[in-house]
Amino acid sequence: MKRMPRCWRCVAVAVVLMMGLCLVSCTKVNRSNFEKVQEGMTLADVVEILGAPTDQSEIDLGFVAGAAAKWEDEKTGRKISVQFLNGKVQFKQFEDMEY
Repeated sequence: MKRMPRCWRCVAVAVVLMMGLCLVSCTKVNRSNFEKVQEGMTLADVVEILGAPTDQSEIDLGFVAGAAAKWEDEKTGRKISVQFLNGKVQFKQFEDMEY
């Protein structure tokens, strides 16, 4: 059986490493997606960008409703928190434990 030339083995290893890096960095909890979340968006709009929240709570007093949602990536330590008033984004926060 013929052996693969050394340069091709290096290329194969590099491709595998790049694929692994892409999988690690493909999280939706990142600064770029955080910047896409804008005041006035609905929870459904935010879920389209970030996916389902890891934690969510809400309260409805009849005349006013509030909600909070959090997206967390345990691998990177990044967190995005969004607060809603009457169904619309009012406040957002990005936390990155790497910095």
